[in-house]
Amino acid sequence: MKVLLSLIVNLSICISALSQSISVSSPNNQLSFYFDVQNPKDGRKGVMYYHIKYNEQTVILPSELGIVMKEGIDWTENIKFKDSHTSSVDTVWHPIYGERSEIPDQYNELILNLSRADANAYELQLIVRAYNEGIAFQYHWPEKHNSQHIWIEEENTQFNFPNKTQAWYTPRAQATYDPVLIKEWERPAEMPLTLSLPDDLYACVAEAHMVNYARSRLMTVNKKENALVTTLAGEILETSPFSTPWRVVMVAEEVGKLLEHNYLILNLNPPNAIENPWWIKPGKAIRETTLSTEGAKNLVDFAKAHGLDYIHFDAGWYGYEYVVSSDATTVTVDPRRNPKGDLDLKEAIRYAKSKGLGVTVYVNHRALEKQLDEILPLYKAWGVDGVKYGFVHVGTHRWTNWLYDAVRKAAENQLMVNIHDEFRPTGYSRTYPNLMTQEGILGNEGMPDARHNTILPFTRFVAGAADYTPAYYHRKGFKNIDRYIQNTPAHQLALPVIYYSPLQWLYWYDVPSRDYQGEPEVEFWANCPTVWDETKVLQGEIGEYIVTARKKDDDWYLGAITNTQSREVDLSFDFLPEKTSFVAHIYSDGGETIKTRTHVKIERKIVNAKTNIQLKLKESGGLAIRMVPATPNDMEKYAALD
Repeated sequence: MKVLLSLIVNLSICISALSQSISVSSPNNQLSFYFDVQNPKDGRKGVMYYHIKYNEQTVILPSELGIVMKEGIDWTENIKFKDSHTSSVDTVWHPIYGERSEIPDQYNELILNLSRADANAYELQLIVRAYNEGIAFQYHWPEKHNSQHIWIEEENTQFNFPNKTQAWYTPRAQATYDPVLIKEWERPAEMPLTLSLPDDLYACVAEAHMVNYARSRLMTVNKKENALVTTLAGEILETSPFSTPWRVVMVAEEVGKLLEHNYLILNLNPPNAIENPWWIKPGKAIRETTLSTEGAKNLVDFAKAHGLDYIHFDAGWYGYEYVVSSDATTVTVDPRRNPKGDLDLKEAIRYAKSKGLGVTVYVNHRALEKQLDEILPLYKAWGVDGVKYGFVHVGTHRWTNWLYDAVRKAAENQLMVNIHDEFRPTGYSRTYPNLMTQEGILGNEGMPDARHNTILPFTRFVAGAADYTPAYYHRKGFKNIDRYIQNTPAHQLALPVIYYSPLQWLYWYDVPSRDYQGEPEVEFWANCPTVWDETKVLQGEIGEYIVTARKKDDDWYLGAITNTQSREVDLSFDFLPEKTSFVAHIYSDGGETIKTRTHVKIERKIVNAKTNIQLKLKESGGLAIRMVPATPNDMEKYAALD
């Protein structure tokens, strides 16, 4: 149960003719948020400003706050501070799945009550939460008879960074990232936005609980070298009481802490709303590409033998999904994908269930928009476990509301959801954990290089789970293809440890009946979980490399990848519990001496918390390790790893 205590929290108030300053600090007193109302030199009066410091080091310089209204009272100037109150929360909660089994939720909250100097009857609140992991704030309109209609045209929330701040910039969710000075941007940036600040600090600007609003991006502010401002994908028309999404500024001395602390995005969303979520079952899925009954049954057999949990019927099972005439209540195979059309979906589902596997299906936005209320209960009756929403509209207030309503309707029918294309998460999986994962990432469909893969953990994955769809056999020399995996097999093996996704799609583009030739290292994917009790980023630099360790029950898993350059990394196993030895199953790029096509070397050694080794990673390479507690027989059988 949350403990809510009203108190004064590091509060300082200074009132003068031009300024009203208030501050609130994090529980550990390292992060502070400062608010005041000023009269800038441009002639405006009563403009809201804030700034953020970390241990007295500037993270955000004085930056404007405000909301531009379509009609009615603007909240960009003539602001009058009325009063404020503070509170504190210190608790933990336990998700039904996640990157950790226990999540701290500890913050000091400051609520600022504001009005317009020329219209005192109108009210606005600025709600600020200071966490150890970052600062979050939102605008809130209390319920008022004279301000029931909230018509937002634009949001003037600015982020003014110190000089020489470098951002890891991407213009959209499914694109590459580049380190770019803010003043050099030509287009708005996608969030979360990770930044390297002077004096070895890192920050990340994100949004949380964006479920009834328009999508935000960050664009440069004219004549300000390092200033950004939110830009919305459209207007918002709502009724008070109403809150905007949370604007979040995470801060860390080590860039890996941004990923370790990404639970902050979840904390800013309401608790689980699904009363009995027994049917939500994370796991590993593989795509069925033949769209035939025989092919589906063969895939079920492969999945069962290789530790997978779901088979997935992707595009084409109900016809050509891009046309408005497509009917997702029927099983009518697109002849371009299977001219025979010999798919008995119900029989395939029955066979999968008989082997203890689940089934998910893809539905394009065309059918979702016109048939959602019909197909969800129908799929539940067929025995389907989840639906992948494809090519959905994102951005505007209308389509944001529609999409989250579609998630809630899926929950009513006990169906898990994977949302694809440009959608990115803002923490709603805490409230509706049937929203398992989403794309919003340039994954293996785009065949990115290793540098891109070493950027993603510190940027996109700060927002939450991503469906990267790792492939394994889609390689030059294995097939006659133009686009292929650019990274080594051990690099690919490590990705499900580094890239979190409760529903993890594996072997994308691979056809096991054609591609699998008994490679023994795929046992790593067979054993690898998709959800975790503990997560640690052991080492890493954006665009260079990352080493991640995750725990599930008593076992530990480690994934390491480098960029397009070879690398040696000194690795300590001091993250392991003391006085416990483990058998480390190590999968590395072993060279031509390994007889399989993939040349992955497998070693089994004893490790413990005192073990230290040097990892030698090939260019575009990686390493994967599974660690299980050692038995007395194991101690005799395997040598210690020095």
